[in-house]
Amino acid sequence: MSTTKSLQVAAAAAHEAPPRRLTGRLKVILAVLLVAQFMLAVDFSILNVALPAIGDDLGFLLADLQWIATAFALCAAGFTLFFGRIGDLIGRKRIFLGSLALLGAASLAGGLAPSPAVLIVARIAQGLATAAATPAGLALLTTSFPEGPLRQKALGLNGALMSAGFTAGAVLGGVLTDLLSWRWAFLINVPVALAVLLVAPAVIAESRPAARPKVDLPGALSVTLGLLGVVYGLTRAGEHGWSEPLALTGLLAGAVLLVVFYLVERRAAQPLVPVRVLRKRTVAWGNVLGLLAFVTETSLVYLLTLYMQKTLGFSALAAGLSFGVLGAGTVTGGMLAPKAIARTSTAAVLIGGGLLQAVFTAVLIFLGDTPTSMGLLLPATFLGGVGNMLVIVGFMVTATTGLPDHEQGLATGLASMSQQVGITMGTPIMSAIATATAGGMASAGAILHGVTAAIAVNAVLVLLGVLLAAAFLRTRRDPAHA
Repeated sequence: MSTTKSLQVAAAAAHEAPPRRLTGRLKVILAVLLVAQFMLAVDFSILNVALPAIGDDLGFLLADLQWIATAFALCAAGFTLFFGRIGDLIGRKRIFLGSLALLGAASLAGGLAPSPAVLIVARIAQGLATAAATPAGLALLTTSFPEGPLRQKALGLNGALMSAGFTAGAVLGGVLTDLLSWRWAFLINVPVALAVLLVAPAVIAESRPAARPKVDLPGALSVTLGLLGVVYGLTRAGEHGWSEPLALTGLLAGAVLLVVFYLVERRAAQPLVPVRVLRKRTVAWGNVLGLLAFVTETSLVYLLTLYMQKTLGFSALAAGLSFGVLGAGTVTGGMLAPKAIARTSTAAVLIGGGLLQAVFTAVLIFLGDTPTSMGLLLPATFLGGVGNMLVIVGFMVTATTGLPDHEQGLATGLASMSQQVGITMGTPIMSAIATATAGGMASAGAILHGVTAAIAVNAVLVLLGVLLAAAFLRTRRDPAHA
């Protein structure tokens, strides 16, 4: 090969080489996607504090008030995998922009809702928009940033803002409801969605396969209905107990449909989720760890809210503001995670983060019935939040590594499904444990006893994640360094 030709080949390779630092365009892409993901995370919790005010204003029956949260959770968790795969087929940018437009319109409708029916329809639309936008946004992020340090940094920031958004939603919902109106918990989404829609088309490139495969309709129906059944069953169990007939029916039907989904995918010519992907070690165990991470941390927020309001007598707003410390911990963990992964491995970060979270979750068992216990709660939630975010970023990196760009929507759809099902599962499980341990009594001491018992179970679940990471993700070459 001539010297001139060698130089041309080297120049072409250098031109095609992925960037090693964040360019100006990549910074704008990252900012747009992070703002959208933060907004989506806020929506999971922003209405929790506002529910009583909404019920009084619109005339919801007490038994129907829970559907404001349930309608959103059912759609957000149930349709995530389906929309994640659809984004692979027709283009993630198209799905992302369309779902944000739907979110903005649904938020406007919810903020102006004159009746319970309109509000529930708006929440269903918000849930569907979240189910589509979350995996599409994550897939755009993973395909915009090359595998390695840049992607790890982007996923770290994404994880930090996502977790911080969930915490901020509780605070923001209380502030907006107290100072303005519950309607602003919806309306605040409108300008944010509009800003993203104005900037995103110019900076985010479309990604779609060269050949468009057929949609696996039997697989799509079975997995969506299965997830809807599981989420509905979990929600009913959290409200009415695990022996409630509708809860058991939903859980059983959901489990059967998910088995049907697996059998369908084994035989489908163009499956929604190829079985080879489900059998991939990093995908399978990465998502199990992600599920545990979201089950434990989001349910801990519920348990500590119960503790601060029912045992210590804090107001909803004061309890919400206390979680600002947890939010700071998650942001810190998100900033540290990419550096820790670069210096060690994703498995080491999963194990180290899980141990940190487990230790500072277990410490909360020693909470007392006086406000002086906040001296224990605040540093423990900060450090536990750091550990939890190390696990979440490690899970995101593990679950999306080693798959080609045309399957990143599938990978992020699975990761988003783990996230949203984990958020939905955590509170009913820990609520049932706390209630059973408290013996159904509402005294401050009984509630404290129930909360600390549930916290102990929470810490054990975190340790289970550590053991799984050590057993299944350390024995072979680390995916982040493969």
